[in-house]
Amino acid sequence: MKNKEPQYLKIYYQIREEIIKRIYPYGSRLKSKRTIALDNAVSVITVQHAMELLIDEGYIEAREKSGYFVIYRESDFQGKPKEPANEKAKPRTLESTAGEGAFPYSIISKTVRKVLLEYNERLLIPSDAKGIMELRTEIASYLARNRGIIVSPEQIIVGSGAEYLYGLLAQLFMGETFAIEDPSYEKIEQVYSSLGTTLEKLRLDDDGIPGDILASSKAKVLHVTPFNSYPSGITIGITKKLEYIRWAKERNGYIIEDNYDSELTVKRKYEESTFSMSDSDNVIYMNTFSNTISSAIRTGYMILPKKLLDEYNRRLSFYSCTVPVIDQYVIYELIKSGDFERHINRVRRERRKEMQKQ
Repeated sequence: MKNKEPQYLKIYYQIREEIIKRIYPYGSRLKSKRTIALDNAVSVITVQHAMELLIDEGYIEAREKSGYFVIYRESDFQGKPKEPANEKAKPRTLESTAGEGAFPYSIISKTVRKVLLEYNERLLIPSDAKGIMELRTEIASYLARNRGIIVSPEQIIVGSGAEYLYGLLAQLFMGETFAIEDPSYEKIEQVYSSLGTTLEKLRLDDDGIPGDILASSKAKVLHVTPFNSYPSGITIGITKKLEYIRWAKERNGYIIEDNYDSELTVKRKYEESTFSMSDSDNVIYMNTFSNTISSAIRTGYMILPKKLLDEYNRRLSFYSCTVPVIDQYVIYELIKSGDFERHINRVRRERRKEMQKQ
């Protein structure tokens, strides 16, 4: 997958790694954009895109007429000391988004007006069963820029929130045993149980599900929340993710990576998703816009491995998309315009500043 990444992302990952490993320590000056461009045989504009990502993530800052300087401190991204209470796992009962982290209402209202004025009759055309192509294409582009996840729009399925998507997966894997974390978000168990799914609850320790418990499971499908699991607050590391991937590969099974709440937290540095780490096409990635835009929009999405697409299309493509077309176009416009990413980056910066004050 990595060889398909845009050049600016490769440069971003390279510089970020050098900063994390303290090749460029706090306060040091990076090479100039022109020098980096020459070193990597790319344009200065490509380097500029990488630098903008590093600035948005809080690794560097630009100083007028001086260049780029490292502002990353490990304590800003890792560990638990001085961590404000609102950086713990947040309840997944969908609260109002008014308050800290809320998407600006003025931008949403402006975008709704734009969609109503410009899309006209398109708002009355039924959506593709997986969601409108424009939104799925934009989600794919966003994931490539921000998560290193390279997928086609055909792999993306848009639905009315996480619970609806859980239901689709329960039907897709009907008859299979699912393993879930213990403790876990209560609606995961409720949805699967209501559809007759056989469940195994696997105990969590401080770094995910212990290997011996995982090995003894009879499940074929493992549903995990690797980033800031609710209610435990546990975030698993790369080693545990690789263990989950091996587990699924050995039994020809699948992992459901439920990445709720992954965008807005800043207590840990960026880590690869389980989906992008797997070379076995055995991870289903899932996220929602409830926490990043508004719980009232009730829109989520999942990415299916390519080898599941034919089975999904054969068995479940009769379902109509459950998200109103106007909502899909609003989210599409928010991502396409850059407003979505600017909001996420603003919230991250504000939370990072609050953490530094503690």
